[in-house]
Amino acid sequence: MGEFVKVAKYDDIDENMGICIEVGGRRIALIKREGMIYAIDDICTHAHAHLSEGEVAGEEIVCPLHFATFNFRTGECTGPPASEDIATYTVRVVGDDVEVEV
Repeated sequence: MGEFVKVAKYDDIDENMGICIEVGGRRIALIKREGMIYAIDDICTHAHAHLSEGEVAGEEIVCPLHFATFNFRTGECTGPPASEDIATYTVRVVGDDVEVEV
């Protein structure tokens, strides 16, 4: 069981956008979709690209470099050229604070 760490303010994350935070030596992308916050590894499993800079489409984030797609709710790789899933992290919102379990 990990520890929850405050990483952002809820209102600092725009809807249908991602931001990158660093916690516990990891780069993590936070994505707000329909009011919910999701946390995934920020680095694409295909090539070194920041998923937090990708486009959010439905339940997927599109890698800005080679357009691989990942389900940001489950971490599942849903489109090539990537073939490996990404890690997801448990998120909770306490008041206006966004916390990620690391």
